[in-house]
Amino acid sequence: MLEIYDLTTKKELKPYIKDIKSYYKKVIETLELKDEVNFSLIICGKKKIRTINKQYRNIDKETDVISFANIDSDDFDYLDEEDLNLGDIFINVDRVKSQAKEYEHSIKREFVFLFVHGFLHLLGYDHMKEEDEKLMFYLQDKIIGDLK
Repeated sequence: MLEIYDLTTKKELKPYIKDIKSYYKKVIETLELKDEVNFSLIICGKKKIRTINKQYRNIDKETDVISFANIDSDDFDYLDEEDLNLGDIFINVDRVKSQAKEYEHSIKREFVFLFVHGFLHLLGYDHMKEEDEKLMFYLQDKIIGDLK
């Protein structure tokens, strides 16, 4: 189950929540996961994500998305456990808007991309090594498709 919390006052991404829920299901189907998985998506602003980035990653700057996995990425047996919470994804609403403009695509597309990227991290995918990056980016493209 996906829990969504919007910590922002303007709720600017609210119109895209239904899209996020659809892509949640698309990730489940694409990766052929047996059941739904549990995690939280937290929508926040640039100050909050910078604080989180500094506190947990010792990087004192704003970012677009941060994923905190509760499971070690080497332990894929966790998908058989019931009611397991995979962790949390934090998405910076300010970066969603600015990156959508920068990359000349919709806010919806940027929000979905960051969500799928974060979700894949919670499932153990990474892009630290070239071969891992190719797989993760392939899956992102397959899931998101030609969404503009």
